[in-house]
Order: sequence, then C-alpha cells, then structure tokens
Amino acid sequence: MRIAIVGLGLIGGSLALKLTEAGYSVWGISRNPATCQEALERGAVQGCGTELAQLTLFNPQVVVICTPLEQVLATLAALVPYLSPQTVVSDVGSVKQPIVGPATALWPLFVGGHPMAGKTLQGIQGAEANLFLGRPYVLTPIPQTQPQALAVMQELVAAVGAEVVLADPVRHDQAVAWVSHLPVMVGAGLIAAVSQEGNPDILALARTLASSGFRDTSRVGGGIPQLGLEMARYNRQALLAALRGYQAELKVLEQLIEGEQWEELLQKLQRVRQEWQQFPVNQGAP
Repeated sequence: MRIAIVGLGLIGGSLALKLTEAGYSVWGISRNPATCQEALERGAVQGCGTELAQLTLFNPQVVVICTPLEQVLATLAALVPYLSPQTVVSDVGSVKQPIVGPATALWPLFVGGHPMAGKTLQGIQGAEANLFLGRPYVLTPIPQTQPQALAVMQELVAAVGAEVVLADPVRHDQAVAWVSHLPVMVGAGLIAAVSQEGNPDILALARTLASSGFRDTSRVGGGIPQLGLEMARYNRQALLAALRGYQAELKVLEQLIEGEQWEELLQKLQRVRQEWQQFPVNQGAP
C-alpha cells in the first residue's frame, strides 16, 4: 500500500517511521526542505516533496494529514485535485466535530483519526517508530463514512501498533476534553499559580524542590502553546464544561480543608484513588 504523510512533525514523522518499518511504501510532504531531508536520512520515507502536486507522481492509496488542526480542511481542499477517486484520507487532529463532517463533504473517503500519543519534543526530531505502541488511536466514523475507508484505516492503526477505538466525533470531543484538553489547562494553571509567588526566595526554593509530582502534574501544561490554543478554540464548549467541573471539585477540597474536615477529606481522597485505578493507563501503577 502506498501512503502519503502530509506534515512530518512528531505525529507525521512517527507514523512514517513505523509504517515504513512495517513494509509500507511511504512518501512525505513538508513545506520545509530540511524536514524532508531529515525524514529521508532517517529512513522514514522513500520520497519527500514540498508541494502537494508532487503526490501525483506517487499516486498514494492513503493520505494522512498531520498538519495543525486549523489547516486540516484547507489542506484537504488543496489535495483534492491530486487524489485518485479511490484514495482514503485521514487526519490526526485532537478535535473531531469541526473537522469530520466538512471533510467528508469535501472527500467521501475521509475518516477522522486521533492517535492518543505525544511527547514534549516536537517536530521530526522527536519522531519515533514506537510512539503509538499500545496506545489508543481513535477513528471517528459518521453515518456518511464509507466502510471500505474505515477498514483501510483500521489496518493502518494496527500496523503502527496502536489499539483501535471507534467513537463518533461528538463523544470523542467530550471525552478528550476531560482526559487530554483539561489536563493541559490544569497544568498551565498550576505553573502560572506557582509563578505568582511574590517572594523571590520562596519561588526559587520551590523551583529547586520541584520533583516528580510537580513534573507529572505540570508537564502537559508546559507543552507547545499552539496545541493548547487549538484545543481551547476548537473544543471550546466541552472544555469549558470540563473546566467548570474541575473547579467545582477544587471548591469541595477547599471547603473540606478550610473546615478542618479531615475524616471527610480522607474519605474523598480514598474514593479518588479508587476512581484513579479505573483508568487502564493507571492499572498496575503503585
């Protein structure tokens, strides 16, 4: 199968590496010639170009758009003249409701996708073949999605070692608001709150003492600002609902501590630990 990856950043580059490793023929498109050169040197792609028109030379059977979210629809529209009628197209955006319907109207063989994987290091430099191994990879079919296109994407998800999860765009966006987009805002808020410490000595000491707990809870908040903006802009309502739910829980904790209700606080934390253990990603963790 011939696969084209448009956008060779962390996700696109990692897809290219793994699909090439799995024996697929992979072509890359990047606006940056240096990115193309690095992708070729790393063996992620067998060919690479800087213009979408170059895809006609490759005639891909699948195209995965790995651009920033705001560019997905424009990229797809620009791609259409260079696609064969049988080409399956997907994306990797973290918000699906604003994308999947319009994209399917543009190209009937479109299937929305979202690999639940990432790293702090962005760009082709951070790409790794095993980025998706064992991770959920959401495909978001709608009633208009063509079954054969969905089957092709399920094959590719399996090829990169990820676990296929099917969800409609609305349910996807509501779920990721809780477990992906809210943590980014919470982490950002934590960093901003600590940075407001007015005593420079205390702030310096806090930075020195910060260990794994602070690192784990703040990591995504210190990530790429553009990604956080995309989450907030394109998943606004679901993220606002999640933020309000989180604020309500913080208020409960504040009231328990303010009222010195230590037994109630302990019970709350015990229930929270039980809930924490229900997430597959935490099972087996100490």
